[in-house]
Amino acid sequence: MTQTKPAPKKLFIKTYGCQMNVYDSERMAEALGGQGYVETATAADADMILLNTCHIREKAAEKIYSELGRYRDLKDEKPDLMIGVAGCVAQAEGAEIMRRQPLVDLVVGPQSYHRLPEMEAKARRGEKSLDTDFPEEDKFEQLKSRPKAARGPTAFLTVQEGCDKFCAFCVVPYTRGAEVSRPAARILDEARDLVERGVREITLLGQNVNAYHGAGPDGSDYTLAKLIWDLDKVDGLERIRFTTSHPNDMTDELIEAHGTCAKLMPYLHLPVQSGSDRILKRMNRSHTAESYLRLIERIRTARPDIVMSGDFIVGFPEETEADFQATLDLIEEVRYGYAYSFKYSTRPGTPAAERPQVDPAEGDARLQRIQALITRHQREIQQEMVGRTLNVLFEKPGRQKGQMVGKSDYLHAVHVDAVDVNPGEVRPVRIVSSGTNSLGGVLLD
Repeated sequence: MTQTKPAPKKLFIKTYGCQMNVYDSERMAEALGGQGYVETATAADADMILLNTCHIREKAAEKIYSELGRYRDLKDEKPDLMIGVAGCVAQAEGAEIMRRQPLVDLVVGPQSYHRLPEMEAKARRGEKSLDTDFPEEDKFEQLKSRPKAARGPTAFLTVQEGCDKFCAFCVVPYTRGAEVSRPAARILDEARDLVERGVREITLLGQNVNAYHGAGPDGSDYTLAKLIWDLDKVDGLERIRFTTSHPNDMTDELIEAHGTCAKLMPYLHLPVQSGSDRILKRMNRSHTAESYLRLIERIRTARPDIVMSGDFIVGFPEETEADFQATLDLIEEVRYGYAYSFKYSTRPGTPAAERPQVDPAEGDARLQRIQALITRHQREIQQEMVGRTLNVLFEKPGRQKGQMVGKSDYLHAVHVDAVDVNPGEVRPVRIVSSGTNSLGGVLLD
């Protein structure tokens, strides 16, 4: 008598925040795959719901509690449904999540998700499970056995976690811990594995990625530049990117790589946060507007066509109109192809949370002004691409019939009418138009 194979359990993961959380969610799904879970796109179908949270945005914790409240009826209908909270809100809130939302079965911090299978099994036995430790074992090593499923053409790869900078507005040192870099050999093994499964572009991730200092294959201390040059030798890998960087860790070696490594793309995300030296000091950023601008000059000398991206916080405690104008002046000088701007919001436990706050209405007004300036530069730089021939890594079909969408070297989305292009191909495209957030092109071969 043949035994019927049990139906797979379904896992719904909702990911908030940064690219590192996207990477972490993939690894969580792989960890739970060993317990018989397959991913589903809808919470209503799930046997387990996992929220992988981010603590950077305003009122992040309250938004998670609100999201959990939406699953109350679903939990009533399916008492065996497991609900878990992972990521940085889980790390910050801990047992408070279970106290406020008793429907939650497990809470796991970003350093402990390799323990998810054991936690899920414990929850299935009716025991609540909480793990927000910073364990000694390497979570990446614990999860090194991974299924060989096909991948899309692009992938994230975490190389470094945590931060030692302690910016006055930031919770990362408290939720992700101190800076830790993965050994280079393990990163290279994972990169080769990704390429074998169809990946052509890898983005190296870290809260402070250019501070990477992992152990090299020969036991030496590796820098990010050395790691990039080793990745450059991986057959089948077409493109390398990295994010997010700190100005203080942008070394001469890394700047040189931007000018000489063909696989390192001409795009760099380098947050400055403010153009005011007074505010930068209050933020504990450890650089000045002038030192940042000189750094941009050196980077553009090495790679004149590089497109810069940045982050800005407006309405930081005690910011005056003069401070804000200094930020606008810096943006005018740099001309960012992309930039992310946010109105300051308090993060409990950070130094800035205790300082005099800028009037919210003034913060809103400044945010609108800075976004208008950033948008103008973004559209000007996109328009400058019209008439150029760019290499495009195609990723997926577009919304229109017969259309394919990919990314240029400069990270611009590019739409092309083509039926003979497959995901993963890099093809030359003549740019003929610029839209709000994308480019249109014509395939050349």
